[in-house]
Amino acid sequence: MNKEWSELNKTMQNQIKKRDSFDCGIRTLMELRGELWDTILSLNNKLSRDEFNAIPFINADGYHSKTIAYSLWHIFRIEDIVAHTLITEDEQVFFKENYQKRTNASIITTGNELVKQEIADFSKTLNLDELYHYIGDVKSSTEKILESLSFDDLKRKVSDETKENLKSLHVVSEDESAIWLIDYWCNKDIRGLIQMPFSRHWIMHLEACLRILNKIHP
Repeated sequence: MNKEWSELNKTMQNQIKKRDSFDCGIRTLMELRGELWDTILSLNNKLSRDEFNAIPFINADGYHSKTIAYSLWHIFRIEDIVAHTLITEDEQVFFKENYQKRTNASIITTGNELVKQEIADFSKTLNLDELYHYIGDVKSSTEKILESLSFDDLKRKVSDETKENLKSLHVVSEDESAIWLIDYWCNKDIRGLIQMPFSRHWIMHLEACLRILNKIHP
């Protein structure tokens, strides 16, 4: 793991555990996300459209077995779902701004159910400019939510009603490779959600993206 990203993530997790350092923790999280975002933007400058669809580790186990286009979709569909459906209980950016049509996406889910060539084929259909608009909008909306949270919010858990609403939206596939996400998220409190989809999840997938990048451009 990138040492700087890892240290920022570790610092953030320790800071948000305590009331007196919670605000510092949110600032550390914003710093981490800013550095990761710079990496996401750099990919758009370094890669051709076809390279966003490349899947050089198609038969591998791990996050690097995807494409970079898919990885960006996956990171931010999950963030959008968790931030809006589970935390603020309002409408996802994806639906509010008509991003299925804008990105030309064949799915509305996180994409966990896709494998190998399905991932490559899905990536080719995406409108990359609109995908970058989408992920930018999700990032901004999440950070407004994070800045509005108080320390006391962190212990709040997802209600049964909210969990049922999530299921009704069909944004998580019922395939066994995806359906576990619902219980995984809904068994966490807000602090747990901050520590995974909004921070560590980015790191894991972006490090995989950089591994793909280094394979494409050795």
